[in-house]
Amino acid sequence: MKASPATTASAAATAAGHTRLHGSLLAGPEKRALVWMANRMPAWVNSDHLSALGLVSMAGVGASFWLAGARPAAGVPLVVVCLVLNWFGDSMDGTLARVRNRQRPRYGFYVDHVIDIAGTAMMLAGLAASGHMGPLVAAVTLAAWLIVMGESFLATWARGLFRMSFLWFGPTELRILIAIGALMLLGGGLVRPFGLGPYRLFDVGGVCATAGLVVVFVVNAVRNTVALYREETRADSN
Repeated sequence: MKASPATTASAAATAAGHTRLHGSLLAGPEKRALVWMANRMPAWVNSDHLSALGLVSMAGVGASFWLAGARPAAGVPLVVVCLVLNWFGDSMDGTLARVRNRQRPRYGFYVDHVIDIAGTAMMLAGLAASGHMGPLVAAVTLAAWLIVMGESFLATWARGLFRMSFLWFGPTELRILIAIGALMLLGGGLVRPFGLGPYRLFDVGGVCATAGLVVVFVVNAVRNTVALYREETRADSN
C-alpha cells in the first residue's frame, strides 16, 4: 500500500528550527540513491564543493539555453548535462552533510536557497536571450517563482515547516520537465496547444508555470494563514 505524502515526505527537524516536508513523486527513490552515493563519495569532496557545482551548473543551464538559440544541436545537450550536474550538486550537498554528521543547518539553508534564486534567474535570463522564451514571459515567471519562494520562507519562520514539493511535484520533477522541453527544441520548439498558434514551447511553459505558481502561492498562503490563526487563537483562549 502506498504511503501518504506526509509519511513519505522525509520530514526531519533540523537544528535550524524547521521541519522539511518532501513528498514529491520521486522523493523516496531519490533519497535512497543520494544516501548510497554519499556513502561512496571521496573524502576530499565536501558539501561546499557540491553547492558550488549546483551554482556553476545553473549558470551553465542559462548559457546553454542561450547557445541553443543559435545552435540547438550544441546547446540542447549541454542544457540536459548541466541540469543533471545541478541535480547532483544541489541534492547531494545536504545529504552528504547529514551522512557525515557535519551539518550546518542555518548556513546550509541560507546558501542553498541563495543559489536557487540566482540559478533560476540565470536560467530564465538564458532562455530570454535565446529567443525561445519572450523576455516578458521570463520576467513574469521569475516574479511568480520568487513570490512562492517568499511565502515558503515566511512559512518556515512562522510555522517551522519548509515544504519542498506541491502535489507530488518537486525540484527533481521540475528539472526533468525542463530537460524534456529543451530536447523538444531540437524539433523547432513550436507548439499548437488546442489547435492554436504556433507558439514558442517555453512561452507556453512559462505561462503554465506562472499559473501553477499562483495556485501554489494562494493555496499555501491560505493554508498557513488558517493554521496560524487557529494555533494562536487557541493559545489566547487558554
